[in-house]
Amino acid sequence: MRIGIGYDIHRLREGRKLFLGGVEIPFAKGLEGHSDADVLLHAISDAILGAANAFDIGRHFPDTDKRYKNISSLELLRSVGKIIADKGYSVNNVDSVVIAEEPRISPFSEQMKTLIAGALGIDKDFVSIKATTNEGVGPTGRGEAIAAHAVCLIVKRKT
Repeated sequence: MRIGIGYDIHRLREGRKLFLGGVEIPFAKGLEGHSDADVLLHAISDAILGAANAFDIGRHFPDTDKRYKNISSLELLRSVGKIIADKGYSVNNVDSVVIAEEPRISPFSEQMKTLIAGALGIDKDFVSIKATTNEGVGPTGRGEAIAAHAVCLIVKRKT
């Protein structure tokens, strides 16, 4: 068994769609980034890659590569699953938290869990998504950004 942690933060800006956990969420602003900038999936991807000692998503999917411009982070997460499978691992479970003043995450959390579990080939009961605010402190607290933390457990597959 191996444990990994991940973190990501992106600024909010007008003129972008907001994607969190693979779900398009109706909101006035979206996250700025090269891909769809889904901070939740980026944090989960980094946690998984870290657990497998396989670098980070920036190494595998650099923002200098046009192939990843506006790509769905669900596609990147599927690729992360393949990367660790090639190393002999599978994801056991994921626990995560989204930090945002708004929008509310809870109406979308079950759909997020289903999409994340599907991308990783695990049961959705092994995906946890929580949300909190930053109580008005810092860029997330001022509504300038959304952040996410994730931790995961990966296990060596039996051969």
